[in-house]
Amino acid sequence: MNIAELIVKTLRRAGVERVWGLPGDSLNAFTDALRRDGTLEWMHVRHEESAAFAAAGEAAITGGLAVVAGSCGPGSLHFINGLYDAQRSRVPVLAIASHIPSAEIGSGYFQETHPQEQFRECSVYSELVGSPEQMPWVLETAMRTAIEKQGVAVVVVPGDVFFEKAPERRASAPIVATRTHVLPADDGLAAAAEVLNGAENVTILAGAGVAGAHADVLALAERLQAPIVHAFRGKEWIEYDNPYDVGMTGLLGFSSGYRAMEHCDALLLLGTDFPYRQFYPSHAKVVQVDIRGEQLGRRTPIDVGLVGDAGDTARALLPLLREGRDDRHLRRSVEHYQHARKGLDELANDDGRQPLHPQFVARLIDEHAADDAVFTADVGTPVIWAARYLHMNGRRRLIGSFTHGSMANAMPQALGAQAVDRDRQVIALAGDGGIAMLLGDLLSIRQNDLPIKIVVFDNSALDFVEVEMKAAGIVNAGTDLKNPDFAEVARAIGIPGYRVTTGEELRHALAEAFDSPGPALISAVVARQELAIPPAITVAQAKGFALFALRTLLSGRGDELIDLADTNVLRRLLHRG
Repeated sequence: MNIAELIVKTLRRAGVERVWGLPGDSLNAFTDALRRDGTLEWMHVRHEESAAFAAAGEAAITGGLAVVAGSCGPGSLHFINGLYDAQRSRVPVLAIASHIPSAEIGSGYFQETHPQEQFRECSVYSELVGSPEQMPWVLETAMRTAIEKQGVAVVVVPGDVFFEKAPERRASAPIVATRTHVLPADDGLAAAAEVLNGAENVTILAGAGVAGAHADVLALAERLQAPIVHAFRGKEWIEYDNPYDVGMTGLLGFSSGYRAMEHCDALLLLGTDFPYRQFYPSHAKVVQVDIRGEQLGRRTPIDVGLVGDAGDTARALLPLLREGRDDRHLRRSVEHYQHARKGLDELANDDGRQPLHPQFVARLIDEHAADDAVFTADVGTPVIWAARYLHMNGRRRLIGSFTHGSMANAMPQALGAQAVDRDRQVIALAGDGGIAMLLGDLLSIRQNDLPIKIVVFDNSALDFVEVEMKAAGIVNAGTDLKNPDFAEVARAIGIPGYRVTTGEELRHALAEAFDSPGPALISAVVARQELAIPPAITVAQAKGFALFALRTLLSGRGDELIDLADTNVLRRLLHRG
């Protein structure tokens, strides 16, 4: 058995089912070992960045290890953006990066880079294998580290080492995730209970760390009579079947989530690393619970920090909390949420005008999607509409580049999610800028026979960038996109394509595409000037927008302001009656 065959055998014993990548000369021994083994599926993509994003999508769905493999130099270097996303999303991915011949390392050889250094910042483990004797130990250490630390591990293998004879060593235990319970010490729990019991108005902010702890968090909310605000990565885990839910806060959120945090005198942070400091209350006491101690207090000053699993900690904390609390804060927060939700829903209607409003497109996607659909959303305005209009139910999943914030993530992450289960509906909410950036991997959908549904929000602009420019008082520049007809592009590849400009066309296209067994792409032409306003407008943003309006007029582009007003202000006035 050579080193390449050893790697394949080790991956198979760990339950890995597929490898994402693009072949190349320095990787030939490994891809040949995969071919001869025949049990692992080679998922051929057209760009290594897509392979890394696909692996991240797969790992997000399964919770298990996903694998990418790439050739030396510029080949594996393309992994970098997708691996950063996997690392920051805390999903386990193993990257096998082949290297130039061992004897040539350090000579400035053709395609020479130093992968173990390049990937160090976006990994929990990164190591070069210099001899065959290293491989069993390095590979297992990499895989266990990726799984236990929930991140990226990189193993760099010179092309000639793949061919070397593998050292004899008895097999180790299969490399799978271990189950642990992490609880804070009793004195920490008592200190947290003291803060919460002494507060009149408590609000909970829940993040991705509450996955699997839905009932425990709701029990805490009931005892504390606390509204639950969620960060975006917490949406799929805590929003559904939740009478305490008051929506999101932050740049993608809306006013009710912001208000519930602003009006509390104690804030309980559960499994969240919500990054925007300006949305934290300045006056409230803060109790933070996180499985990673290094996260405590890095976003806002805290009064009590607890290292523990969200569910385990919630169960331990519950008996220490007083009963019989007043429900006024909860009741007001929920009422405010219902009012805010009503306003958002009114904006998601078809008023018969063109272009379509993106809120309406997102609402119809939500209505037509399966109860267990997997959604991926591009960074930009698609994540806003996903945050506000997709309903989670405990079976649906929502995946995106929510921490790394990369463009072009939705379609390749959908590749990974769909490969896990070809019978499950996977829907990518793609921006026109995002889909164009990795457009070549539409071919990978056909190549790998993946029935992904893609909805492109086509507004011919980098729309979220334009919103940021407006807030900063900058006249839009460099954000225009001269797009093709994405439906025609899809059809040329062999994917059914639909271009829609009216509500009726959209309804028909969604029904036909979502009910069909194969892939489909719907290009929805949506309004460019739809404003996605954060729940709290700063003075600087208000001044910036006024300055943008003045500069736009002075530059002779007043028609853009008319379009902006027509798309947003007038429609909101009409809905208010």
